[in-house]
Amino acid sequence: MITPSNVVRHELIGLHAKIVQAKNPANIGIQGKIVDESYRTLVVETKKGDKRIFKPGVVLQLVLPDKKRVEVAGSLLTARPWDRIKKKLQKW
Repeated sequence: MITPSNVVRHELIGLHAKIVQAKNPANIGIQGKIVDESYRTLVVETKKGDKRIFKPGVVLQLVLPDKKRVEVAGSLLTARPWDRIKKKLQKW
C-alpha cells in the first residue's frame, strides 16, 4: 500500500501529479497522470498532450490512491523505477 512515508519506493505510473516547483518556470503547474518513467524523466499525460519532465529540479505533488496528497522532491526519484524500489533511503 502506498503511503506518504513510502511513496518514493513505489511505482509512480498511474498516479496523478502536479509540478509545484521547478527550475524551469514553464513546468510549474503541469498536471496530469504519470504514464511513463525513466531514470531521469517522467512523462505526464495532460489535456494538451504528453509532457516529459526532468526529475531533478522539480517538486511534485502526488495524489495517492486514498486521495492523500504528498509533495516529493524529484531528486529523490532519480533512479530507474526497479532500482529505486530496492534503494535504501534516509527519512525524508
